[in-house]
Amino acid sequence: MSSDAYRTVRTVARCEIPKIKGSRFAGSLWPLAAEEAVGEHLAALRKELPGAGHHCWAWRLGREGEHFRCSDDGEPKGSAGRPILQRIDGAGLTGVLLVVSRVFGGTKLGVGGLVSAYGAAAAAVLGRARVVTVVITRRLRVRHPYECSGAVHGLLAAMQLAAFESEFGAEVSFRVEVPDRRIDEFRRELAERTAGRGSVAAD
Repeated sequence: MSSDAYRTVRTVARCEIPKIKGSRFAGSLWPLAAEEAVGEHLAALRKELPGAGHHCWAWRLGREGEHFRCSDDGEPKGSAGRPILQRIDGAGLTGVLLVVSRVFGGTKLGVGGLVSAYGAAAAAVLGRARVVTVVITRRLRVRHPYECSGAVHGLLAAMQLAAFESEFGAEVSFRVEVPDRRIDEFRRELAERTAGRGSVAAD
C-alpha cells in the first residue's frame, strides 16, 4: 500500500453466493475504525443469522494495513479466515472487516472446498463494495500579509487545495489540508511566492 494514500470502504456491503452442496455462504463487509468494533458486528450478525454455525472473519487496520487478524470460527484451521484475509489483501484494502457466515447444508466440503467457498463469498461481497481512496493529509495554519493574497491564492489553485476557517486581522490566516507527500513542496512554493513573508505551521 502507498504511504500517502490507502484504499478502504465507506459503506456496508452484503452478498450471498449460490449454495454449495446445500451450504449457504453470506458475506458481510463493514468499514472498520478500531478492533473493538469487531465484537459488536459479530454479535449483531449472530442475531441476524441464527442458523449460521460459523461466522468466519478477517480484518485489516492501519494506514499501511499493518494490523490484522483472522478467524476460522470452528472451521478447519486455515480453511476460512486466511482465504478471507487474502481477498481483502488482493483488493488492497485496509480499515475493513469482512465476515462470511455459513449455514451448513448437510454435506461436508473438505478443507479445499471450504477454502474455495469462503474465498468466493469474500470476493463476491468485495465486488459490491464502494471502494474509496483516502489521501493522507496534514492540517496546516498559513499566515501572510494582505498584499500576498493573489500569490497565495494562485498557489492554492495550482496545487488544487482549498483554504478554510479564514481569519482577517493584521494579516490573513487560514487552515489548509495538504497531502503529506506535498508538504515540503507547499512550504517551498509559499516562501518563493511571498518572498518569505508567508508562514506555515502545523495546526
